[in-house]
Amino acid sequence: CAPEEACVFGRESFQANPDISHPVYGTKNGMYEPGCGIANLTMSWGHDEYMYWVLKENGCTIPEAGLNMVRFHSFYPWHDKGAYAQFEAPEDAEMKKWVKEFNKFDLYSKGDSVPDVAALKPYYQSLLEKYGIGGKLRW
Repeated sequence: CAPEEACVFGRESFQANPDISHPVYGTKNGMYEPGCGIANLTMSWGHDEYMYWVLKENGCTIPEAGLNMVRFHSFYPWHDKGAYAQFEAPEDAEMKKWVKEFNKFDLYSKGDSVPDVAALKPYYQSLLEKYGIGGKLRW
Protein backbone atom coordinates (compact mmCIF):
# COMPACT_ATOMS: atom_id res chain seq x y z
CA CYS A 1 0.00 0.00 0.00
CA ALA A 2 1.03 3.60 -0.35
CA PRO A 3 3.19 4.86 2.51
CA GLU A 4 1.54 7.23 4.94
CA GLU A 5 2.88 10.69 5.70
CA ALA A 6 3.28 9.50 9.30
CA CYS A 7 6.24 7.32 8.25
CA VAL A 8 9.37 8.44 10.07
CA PHE A 9 10.97 10.00 6.97
CA GLY A 10 7.66 10.89 5.29
CA ARG A 11 6.23 9.86 1.94
CA GLU A 12 9.00 11.64 0.06
CA SER A 13 11.50 9.03 1.29
CA PHE A 14 9.69 6.46 -0.88
CA GLN A 15 9.83 8.38 -4.16
CA ALA A 16 12.43 6.04 -5.72
CA ASN A 17 10.26 3.01 -4.93
CA PRO A 18 8.43 1.94 -8.13
CA ASP A 19 5.45 0.74 -6.08
CA ILE A 20 4.48 4.39 -5.50
CA SER A 21 3.15 4.63 -9.06
CA HIS A 22 1.88 1.03 -9.29
CA PRO A 23 -1.89 0.95 -10.01
CA VAL A 24 -2.53 -1.38 -7.05
CA TYR A 25 0.41 -1.10 -4.65
CA GLY A 26 0.40 2.71 -4.84
CA THR A 27 -3.17 3.02 -3.53
CA LYS A 28 -4.25 3.59 0.07
CA ASN A 29 -5.08 -0.10 0.59
CA GLY A 30 -2.69 -1.57 -1.97
CA MET A 31 -3.09 -5.35 -2.16
CA TYR A 32 -4.82 -5.55 1.24
CA GLU A 33 -8.46 -5.62 2.28
CA PRO A 34 -9.57 -3.19 4.98
CA GLY A 35 -9.78 -4.98 8.33
CA CYS A 36 -7.34 -7.73 7.27
CA GLY A 37 -5.31 -7.38 10.48
CA ILE A 38 -1.96 -5.73 11.08
CA ALA A 39 -0.25 -9.12 11.47
CA ASN A 40 -1.25 -9.95 7.87
CA LEU A 41 0.61 -7.00 6.37
CA THR A 42 3.98 -7.56 4.73
CA MET A 43 6.37 -5.48 6.77
CA SER A 44 9.58 -3.86 5.56
CA TRP A 45 12.58 -6.04 6.35
CA GLY A 46 14.37 -4.64 9.37
CA HIS A 47 15.59 -5.70 12.79
CA ASP A 48 12.05 -6.16 14.15
CA GLU A 49 10.84 -8.44 11.38
CA TYR A 50 14.15 -10.32 11.35
CA MET A 51 14.07 -11.04 15.09
CA TYR A 52 10.39 -12.03 14.94
CA TRP A 53 11.12 -14.65 12.27
CA VAL A 54 14.28 -15.93 13.99
CA LEU A 55 12.21 -16.53 17.12
CA LYS A 56 9.29 -18.10 15.22
CA GLU A 57 11.45 -20.36 13.06
CA ASN A 58 13.42 -21.62 16.04
CA GLY A 59 10.38 -22.76 17.99
CA CYS A 60 10.41 -19.99 20.57
CA THR A 61 7.61 -20.44 23.09
CA ILE A 62 7.07 -16.75 23.81
CA PRO A 63 3.32 -16.21 23.30
CA GLU A 64 2.26 -14.58 20.03
CA ALA A 65 1.44 -11.37 21.91
CA GLY A 66 5.08 -11.15 23.00
CA LEU A 67 6.37 -11.95 19.54
CA ASN A 68 4.15 -9.20 18.13
CA MET A 69 5.73 -6.73 20.56
CA VAL A 70 9.07 -7.54 18.97
CA ARG A 71 7.67 -7.44 15.43
CA PHE A 72 5.73 -4.17 15.58
CA HIS A 73 7.52 -2.01 18.17
CA SER A 74 9.11 0.17 15.46
CA PHE A 75 5.90 0.50 13.43
CA TYR A 76 5.37 3.99 14.89
CA PRO A 77 3.10 5.21 12.09
CA TRP A 78 0.58 2.60 13.28
CA HIS A 79 0.92 2.39 17.06
CA ASP A 80 1.89 6.02 17.71
CA LYS A 81 0.33 8.08 14.90
CA GLY A 82 -2.79 6.05 14.02
CA ALA A 83 -1.80 5.46 10.40
CA TYR A 84 -2.84 2.27 8.58
CA ALA A 85 -5.87 1.96 10.88
CA GLN A 86 -7.96 0.79 7.91
CA PHE A 87 -6.16 -2.56 8.17
CA GLU A 88 -6.84 -3.13 11.86
CA ALA A 89 -8.84 -6.18 12.87
CA PRO A 90 -10.66 -6.17 16.23
CA GLU A 91 -7.80 -8.05 17.95
CA ASP A 92 -5.29 -5.38 16.92
CA ALA A 93 -6.48 -3.02 19.67
CA GLU A 94 -5.13 -5.45 22.29
CA MET A 95 -1.93 -5.99 20.31
CA LYS A 96 -1.39 -2.22 20.04
CA LYS A 97 -1.77 -1.88 23.80
CA TRP A 98 1.03 -4.40 24.39
CA VAL A 99 3.29 -2.95 21.69
CA LYS A 100 3.01 0.46 23.33
CA GLU A 101 3.76 -1.07 26.74
CA PHE A 102 6.86 -2.80 25.33
CA ASN A 103 8.11 0.47 23.87
CA LYS A 104 8.51 1.92 27.36
CA PHE A 105 11.39 -0.52 27.82
CA ASP A 106 12.96 -0.18 24.41
CA LEU A 107 13.89 3.10 22.78
CA TYR A 108 14.53 5.26 25.81
CA SER A 109 15.80 2.59 28.17
CA LYS A 110 19.40 2.54 26.99
CA GLY A 111 22.17 3.80 29.22
CA ASP A 112 25.58 5.29 28.50
CA SER A 113 27.58 2.66 30.38
CA VAL A 114 28.75 -0.50 28.67
CA PRO A 115 27.02 -3.52 30.23
CA ASP A 116 29.00 -6.31 31.88
CA VAL A 117 28.19 -9.10 29.42
CA ALA A 118 29.65 -11.86 31.60
CA ALA A 119 27.52 -10.78 34.56
CA LEU A 120 24.36 -10.54 32.44
CA LYS A 121 24.83 -13.76 30.49
CA PRO A 122 23.36 -16.16 33.12
CA TYR A 123 20.17 -14.11 33.35
CA TYR A 124 19.64 -13.96 29.61
CA GLN A 125 20.67 -17.59 29.14
CA SER A 126 17.95 -18.59 31.62
CA LEU A 127 15.38 -16.64 29.60
CA LEU A 128 16.53 -18.33 26.39
CA GLU A 129 16.16 -21.73 28.05
CA LYS A 130 12.75 -20.83 29.48
CA TYR A 131 11.40 -19.95 26.02
CA GLY A 132 12.92 -22.90 24.18
CA ILE A 133 15.72 -21.16 22.30
CA GLY A 134 18.70 -21.86 24.53
CA GLY A 135 20.69 -23.89 22.02
CA LYS A 136 21.95 -23.16 18.56
CA LEU A 137 19.68 -21.01 16.45
CA ARG A 138 18.96 -21.26 12.77
CA TRP A 139 19.71 -17.76 11.46
